[in-house]
Parts: sequence; structure tokens; C-alpha cells
Amino acid sequence: MSARALFLRQISSVALVLVALSGCAWLGGQSKPDWIDGVSEAYPASQYLVGIGQSENRAGAEDRAYASVARVFKAEVSAQAKDWESYLVIEQRGQSSAERRLTLDNLTRVSTDKVLENVRIVDRWFDVRKGLYYALAGMHRPQAEMSFMERISLLDRSIGEDVEEAHRPSDKLARVRALRRAARNLVLRETYNADLRVIRPSGQGIASAYRVSELARELEQFLATNLVLAVAVTGDQVEPAQRALMEGLLKEGLQVTSRLWGGDSSVGVDSGGPIPELLVRGVVRVWPIDVRDPQFKFVRWCSDFEVVDLTSQRVVGALSKGGKEGHLTDREAIAKVVRVMQQEFSTDVAKAIAGHVYGESELPAQASQPAGCPRDGSGSMPASAIH
Repeated sequence: MSARALFLRQISSVALVLVALSGCAWLGGQSKPDWIDGVSEAYPASQYLVGIGQSENRAGAEDRAYASVARVFKAEVSAQAKDWESYLVIEQRGQSSAERRLTLDNLTRVSTDKVLENVRIVDRWFDVRKGLYYALAGMHRPQAEMSFMERISLLDRSIGEDVEEAHRPSDKLARVRALRRAARNLVLRETYNADLRVIRPSGQGIASAYRVSELARELEQFLATNLVLAVAVTGDQVEPAQRALMEGLLKEGLQVTSRLWGGDSSVGVDSGGPIPELLVRGVVRVWPIDVRDPQFKFVRWCSDFEVVDLTSQRVVGALSKGGKEGHLTDREAIAKVVRVMQQEFSTDVAKAIAGHVYGESELPAQASQPAGCPRDGSGSMPASAIH
């Protein structure tokens, strides 16, 4: 045999050895490991929370092992959710139970993401006879416990500070925002506490100084009696536009009124009921446009809204929405525009205003006008559209 042939043969032998060694991580030896049957000396239940996955490929086995661990935590979070229902209802007032379930699923997803930070694949095995890959995912309980206790401690500190701020005499918006933050963080804190109960062999969590239901009730009562929004819409299609916006704000947990109030000339006079803190005033315009289409009629719409602090008479935010719709007749096109407007007002506009009230987002100080809105010669909205 030539020297070159001998060298190539040696290289091939080394390569085969390396491949065999790399496969050991999956072969795990010829004998079946004990964890396949649910008990492991190397990863005892007192120290590790484990999950087993199997598949016809490696990646699938590992994904299922991770999912097996995550399911344990998801079940615990779902079991505890009944204590948070009062808050979830406020979060998704007027929504279906399926949509409220999405809120809970979001919390579960946050929990799962944090849980999986502490999980790794600790062992693997390949069953040659069955052609199946097995993976063992493990979480070291003491390490994970420390991680979740740190998160809970930080949230407890934040919740306490927000509750203190909410109970101090201060601006009403500031109190609403503090209560909202406290309630949100308390739900997140209790989600982590449910995870902690799973991690600890004792099944015990850390009791909170506050209850979700109590904070949610306090927020709801404060909104109902101390922070009322007046809604006033002028222009075209006033009734359906105003109704949609009010319904949207109610779904966001805000107290609204359309009763006229004497503190603002654009709203009118009515001394009954609580005095609004904020005024949402807007103008809506609907008009036909000629696009020279032989089959369809088109109608354009635009709206401009301002949020006014009635105490200072200061505009604290503004936003605009607009668009165009087409149909076979003018009447059908207008009907379609009204449906689209109502959807926009009850969702996007209401959510933007609620986000401002709750301190979760800021409205722009001045809204950009939708293209095509009627203007006067100066480039502004006609005076009739403003007042």
C-alpha cells in the first residue's frame, strides 16, 4: 500500500472515531438511562424539575422536553387565575371570555419565557432499536428559586411604592396611573409566585401584602367616582360616532358621560352627575368624492379629536383618523364609512385615549390631519367643523 493511501486510511479512521464520539451525547451508552422511566439518580426530584421529550429527530425531542417543563408551570398559573379574574375583567371589559383568555395566555407566556431561562437540556439518548431520540430538560430548583425570589422582591418594592403614591393626595391622573401600575405588577408578581410554588418542593410561595381583587376594586371605584370623561362629537354622523367612542372607552374601564356640562361652552350646561375631569371633543366629516369610477361611488371621512384637561383648559393630546370607502351606491358607501369609523373609534381611538389616561402611552400634542380633510383658505379645518 502506498504512503498516500495509508495516510488517507488513517484520516478516515480518525474521522470515524470523531463521529462516533460526537454521537455519544445522543447514544448515552447502549443501555437505557434511568430517567427514561421517570426516575433519575443524577437529577433527583428534590433538586431538579425535569421534563422528557421524544421524537424522530433531535430538535423535536429537545423542544418537547422544554415544553414538558413549561406545561407544569402553565397549569399552575391557570389554576391561580381565578383570583385575578376581577383584574382581567377590568383589563378587557366588554370583551368575550375568549378574549379575556388571551390576556391570561399573555401572562402565561411571560411566565414561560422566564421559566425557560432556567431550563437546559441535561441529557440525551437515542434508542437505536426504535429509532427515537430522547431528551431530558432540567431546572435546578435552588438556582431557579433564587431567580424568582429576586424578581418577586423587586416587584413587591415597586407595588408598595405605587400604592403609597396612589393613597397620597395628588393629581387624579397620577393616582389612577399609580393604581394601574400596582395592579398590573401585582398580577405579574402573582404569576411569578405561582411559578415559585412549582419550583419549591414544599409547594409554598411568598404571600403578598396586597390582593389583586382589592386593588382592582379600588381602581374601578376611583375611576367611577373621581375621573369621569365627557365625550362631545360634532359634525357628520354624530350619533354613531359618539356612541362607538363611548363604548370603546367603557371597554377600557373608563367612566364616560355624554351629559352636557356647564364648564365648557362647547359641551353645554348640566349640573347633574359628577363633574368630568377630561373632555374628549372631536369633529367628524363625511363627504362624497369623485374618482371617475363608472361602477363605484366613493366617500371619504376624517376625524380630529382633542383631549382637554378641564381644570386647566389645556389640550393634553390629540389624534386624527380618516380614510375612504367605496360601494355601488352613495348610500351603501356612506353606510360602509360609518361602520369603518365606528370600528376605528371603538378600538384605536379609545385605546389611545385610555393609554394616555393610564400612563401607558402618550398622545401627540397636535394631531396630523388626514389627507383630503376639508380645509378653508388658510389651510385649517372650516370653523363649522371645529365648533
